[in-house]
Amino acid sequence: MKKLGLIGGLSWSSTARYYELINRAVQRELGGLHSATLLIDSLDFAEVAGCASSNDWDCAAGHMVGAAKRLEAGGAEAIVICANSLHKVVPQVESMVGIPIINIIDEIGGKLKADKVKSVALVGTSNVMMDRDYRQKLVATGGVTLLPADAELAGRIDRMVYDELAAGKVTRDAERYMKSELTDIAKEDVQAVVLACTELELVVDVYANVLPIYDSTIIHAEAAVRFLLDRG
Repeated sequence: MKKLGLIGGLSWSSTARYYELINRAVQRELGGLHSATLLIDSLDFAEVAGCASSNDWDCAAGHMVGAAKRLEAGGAEAIVICANSLHKVVPQVESMVGIPIINIIDEIGGKLKADKVKSVALVGTSNVMMDRDYRQKLVATGGVTLLPADAELAGRIDRMVYDELAAGKVTRDAERYMKSELTDIAKEDVQAVVLACTELELVVDVYANVLPIYDSTIIHAEAAVRFLLDRG
């Protein structure tokens, strides 16, 4: 098995989900007592979130590069950044390490293309949902059209993530709100929803919605397992 590095703490609650998904998949594939060979560099989310909220992406890149270098020095053969928004700084990270970054946008786009999905709604925090670079890369890699960004929904998700989900707090109000919003999106001219926030799976049942849900955490974790087991 290869060794994979995770840049986590972005937030700890979603990193825990990555850890669970990856290990469960490895155990399912290999059986017995097998588990994933992982290194985790878990950052203080308050510091990284401060960079992102002030649009200081050089600051955010500094945190990511530092973590990536530590993982590479520890023997990691590839890196997963356990957050959608921090993929904005992947080019800076890639230029500073000699191992690949498993890019969440490439993996989502590849899955959409393989499933022949042509139109989607992108749902996440404002740093993703409203970000031109993220949207353009997903369009290019997935060959899809995107529903126009909903600033009100993005703002509500920001508050949900930073006030609740990043601290592991799951509420019925958040679950009801997301179910209502996804039901409304299903009335639009789209084939699927991309859940582009690694915390949203905590309040969205990705298998029980009107539209198919492409959950970024699950898709990214599956790509991590393929790398670990050298399965392309």
